[in-house]
Amino acid sequence: MKVQEQAAAVRRGAGLFRLTHRGLVSVEGRDRVRWLNGMVSNDVAALEPGPDRSGCYALLLTQQGRIVADLQILLRADSLWLETEAEAVGPLIERLEKFIVADAVELADRTADFTRLALEGPEAPAILKRSLGPMGEALGLAPDACADLRIADWPVVVAATGWSGEKAFQLFVAAEGQEPVTQALLAAGADAGLVRAGLEVLEILRIEAGRPRLGLDLDESVLPAEARLERAISTQKGCYTGQEIVARLASQGQVGHWLVGLEAEGSAPLSVEAEVTAGDRRVGEVTSACVSPIAGSIGLAYVRRGFDRPGTELAVEARRVRVASLPWGVPPRSP
Repeated sequence: MKVQEQAAAVRRGAGLFRLTHRGLVSVEGRDRVRWLNGMVSNDVAALEPGPDRSGCYALLLTQQGRIVADLQILLRADSLWLETEAEAVGPLIERLEKFIVADAVELADRTADFTRLALEGPEAPAILKRSLGPMGEALGLAPDACADLRIADWPVVVAATGWSGEKAFQLFVAAEGQEPVTQALLAAGADAGLVRAGLEVLEILRIEAGRPRLGLDLDESVLPAEARLERAISTQKGCYTGQEIVARLASQGQVGHWLVGLEAEGSAPLSVEAEVTAGDRRVGEVTSACVSPIAGSIGLAYVRRGFDRPGTELAVEARRVRVASLPWGVPPRSP
């Protein structure tokens, strides 16, 4: 089955992915909540155990309000987990350690402690529920929340987060439990259209969902507002690094570039880092691209304000492209 066919199958049923590209940092110590709350853009102090508010999406920003990393933060019994790109873990720890002064806080790379799986698609909740057996009746996680569960008699941390825009869960399991948990999920999804797929398929789904990725669409040149990451920002909490810039942009409502979708003529993928032009003028750059079963050759790009309206005709390497509304054919995100 081609990757485009697999991507389409996930949107009809569900997909199971091994997340070899994701990393994990733990924040421990009695000052961890107060300290981390002063580092990131969302309200860590408001997290609480249970199915409703035990996780959040947040950003670590520079003093100038630009994106260092995006983080899925999970509340654990004696720590906070920061889930992000594996390549970002080392630089993230190095940067954060500079801000530990007299705080009782310890950081650790826990990437190697878990195998990571993702279950995404409209049938994902039903499949996960079946794999849990009687415990599945109690499953009711709000977006971004997490829970300690058991699958195939193995302890699994399940977080209600993903990249496709569909219903999604990320699973953390000890390496020796990977195979039994995987087989239990595959058995539970046998009649629900579950496909086992690779990261190339997940990347197509991510781009279709218009979700920016650290290292491609997000880096220290990007402001949160430019990437449309309002959900990572709390307006109710106290100070954090970069807050002044974020608040100023929110009040003024003006940024110079916007993340947009592009639809290209032809069947070849767009070139990442290629210039987006309007006539002879450079107005942006492609940051992610794929060939989608939903919309053909598509990509994500940052373009100058004034060229971001859906339907605007532009060009990439002499190919005609059109600005498209995000996302492509994906259900609205749950509140």
